[in-house]
Amino acid sequence: MQFSIVALFATGALAAVCPTGIYSNPLCCVTDVFGVIGQNCEAPKSAIFDGLSFQNACAAVGLDPLCCVAPVADQGILCQIPVGTQ
Repeated sequence: MQFSIVALFATGALAAVCPTGIYSNPLCCVTDVFGVIGQNCEAPKSAIFDGLSFQNACAAVGLDPLCCVAPVADQGILCQIPVGTQ
């Protein structure tokens, strides 16, 4: 039961950061190539609740926040800059 509540909370928090639909995967990446590919990406290591917390979670490990279609081999495919980040 606890896991379900935590998973539901985390999903709701992520939805506020990345749009629903195809760009729904929040990733921390080294760089964004032409607004299409995020390189050397990983999932945020801490909880994210909004654009600022997403940016801070990625900055803590030296990466930039991106919302991507799908992570493939540590690359984010079709990425965009999340709302509320700089």
